[in-house]
Amino acid sequence: MDNSLKDTGLHLWRRTGGLSHDTGMAFEITLTDETTEQVDGADSYTLEGPLTTFYGNDRPRPLDSWSIKVASYRTERITRIRRL
Repeated sequence: MDNSLKDTGLHLWRRTGGLSHDTGMAFEITLTDETTEQVDGADSYTLEGPLTTFYGNDRPRPLDSWSIKVASYRTERITRIRRL
């Protein structure tokens, strides 16, 4: 009976740093009247007809069927979107 250790080929990977987004993601939106609004908890956005809708999720994937609507703005009123 051979009791020597054998390599199974399974090597565990250990993370050496934090997540790429340790804190919640956010966007800063500048509107046509020069006001700015911050959308916290959003990790992506998309155009939906006349609206730009921001989505968030606890999962690492930005936009999928499980994403939650965080905020919507009329696209014609947005002059700039900046990820914070």
